[in-house]
Amino acid sequence: MSQIGKKKVLVTGASGFIGSFMVSDGLDRGYEMWAGMRRSSSKQYLTDGRIKFAELDLGNPDRLREQLLGYKSEMGGGWDYVIHAAGATKSLKREGFFRTNTDGTRNLVNALRDCGMMPQRFVFVSSLSIFGAIKEEKTGTDGSLLRYFPITDKDTPRPNTAYGESKLAAENFLRAQTDVPWVILRPTGVYGPREKDYFLMAQSIKQHVDFAVGYQPQEITFVYMMDVVQAAFLACERPEADVLHHAYFLSDGHSYNSRAFSDLLQKEMGTRLVLHIKAPLWFLHAVCAVNGTVCRWMGKLTTLNMDKYHILAQRNWNCDIEPARRELGYKPQWNLEEGVRASVKWYKEAGWL
Repeated sequence: MSQIGKKKVLVTGASGFIGSFMVSDGLDRGYEMWAGMRRSSSKQYLTDGRIKFAELDLGNPDRLREQLLGYKSEMGGGWDYVIHAAGATKSLKREGFFRTNTDGTRNLVNALRDCGMMPQRFVFVSSLSIFGAIKEEKTGTDGSLLRYFPITDKDTPRPNTAYGESKLAAENFLRAQTDVPWVILRPTGVYGPREKDYFLMAQSIKQHVDFAVGYQPQEITFVYMMDVVQAAFLACERPEADVLHHAYFLSDGHSYNSRAFSDLLQKEMGTRLVLHIKAPLWFLHAVCAVNGTVCRWMGKLTTLNMDKYHILAQRNWNCDIEPARRELGYKPQWNLEEGVRASVKWYKEAGWL
């Protein structure tokens, strides 16, 4: 039975990098936390005995409704808040992103509605990637580059990856649901303990190589995973009039050049004599095109594909987080140096480095 008086929170994608931290942080906040996941998903980071588990088949609407009705009977109702963090960041085929990120979101919302389990707040973890490579024009009157303008919620999304397109399609679906109390979060590059993509950079630094692409200046933004967790619970807890049916960018509030992250990794790892290689975009394009095609033929997921090319080639990752500060009460707690230090410490303790 549910613990009387505790707000109940469902986190989908709970076995993932961000979702697992949301579950543990929610327990610390005093919530009754439900970890939504597939039967085959790992519980490696979900060992606290207070966690309740909800097996959810987001790809099968009929099965999903049966599952939700079972949990409704167990709880005597529904969840107070749903944080939808489940999603695919890698897929062999384009349609895989839409099946998980778009259809999965649609199936979950429709099932919650059909089962009479619509929560007080539905928080969707989207991505800055829905906007693509915009505002990358030169801003100097003489043609010189001064600074890229931040992306704002007034800009028109132009996603240039299948991942971004699938997240935008999910956002558009939510926007059309007037009876759903949704809030959308759009984090930029999320890093921290347990994250695997930025960890690849740490591995490369350990091998004394730092690889970058493109000669045009690049401004990158980051957000430590615990600041994303902070924003998710703020989105649940803030008064409805403040945040309902709004979308928010999340970063640490700063922008960095293309060397900042790797330089901090090198410093925290104590690695000396790192070879910094900067290759032209055409070279990256060729590598990603060939590698992506070969891996698709072989049925293998790969980091180097055309989606990754567009991400690495993008020059402007600035975004405006002032609405999140003002309306959510969001206050980034982790700057890049602190976040990298904590990440490297965890990588070492976990035996990753």
